[in-house]
Formats: sequence, structure tokens, C-alpha cells
Amino acid sequence: MPPIKPTLDLAFTAEVTVGAAIEAGTDAVGARRRIIPILGGMVRGPRLVGEVLSLGADWQVVEAGGLLTRLVARYAIRAADGTVINVVNRALRSGNPAVIARLAAGEPVDPALYYFRGAPQFEAPPGPHRWLSEHIFLCSGARAARAVMIDFYLVA
Repeated sequence: MPPIKPTLDLAFTAEVTVGAAIEAGTDAVGARRRIIPILGGMVRGPRLVGEVLSLGADWQVVEAGGLLTRLVARYAIRAADGTVINVVNRALRSGNPAVIARLAAGEPVDPALYYFRGAPQFEAPPGPHRWLSEHIFLCSGARAARAVMIDFYLVA
């Protein structure tokens, strides 16, 4: 029998408030390293409601030319019932030079004009949120001046 074709089901949306970028120098091949503090936020959706805790950061490597950013975001969500869930999200953001320049300037940009996708992993303790640790997720992001909107999809 053939494998089942995966589908994507929206689990929740996170609005993550971020601070100003901390420039952290360059790596061995000249890419810029940046750290973006995560200041908090909200989580709402059919499968999870809670808050993004005011801790963690987005560690970024911006390749030469600035058109591709590789990032690893590490933070935590406190679900409405008090459960703390750890998040590690590896993502890519890319686009043409004009779009990337507008994003860098903090201007609003239609998310259809750039690629911002990730593969988050969750660590949840036993209990009602354990399903997060037991499934694969994909996400799609949109960047604003001081926030990131992220839709998290369960791969069913």
C-alpha cells in the first residue's frame, strides 16, 4: 500500500513581539550574525491558546547580499492552563533585493512577496499538550517592524 499523502491543518497562530537586532559580527565566510530578542506575544488557534514568554531569541545568519536569512528561534509558550512548552524553530527567509530592503527598513510588505517558512519542533511535558512533541509541524511567517506573525500547521 502507498503511504498516506500528508495534509496541513492550522494548529495555531503566534504573534511574537521582537526587539531591536543585536549585530553579532560575521561568520567565517562573511555572513552577518544577528540576535533578535523575543519580548513576548500571544498564541491563538483551534489547538492551542497561550502566551509567548518574554525570553528567548532569534539567532540569524544573513548571507552575503542579505537576500537569504537562516534562523533558529528558541523560546517558550505558556499555554492557557499554565503548561510551558519549549519551541525551536529553524526557518528561512528570502526575497528579491527591493523586498528585503523594505523588510529591513521596517516597512509593511505583503508576505506573498517573500519566502518565510520554518520547521518548528516542540517539547511539551506529559499531559494535554504532549501532541505537540509527537507531531511534525511546518510554519509560515510574516515580518512586521516589531513583530512576527507565524501560522503553525500540523502535518497530518
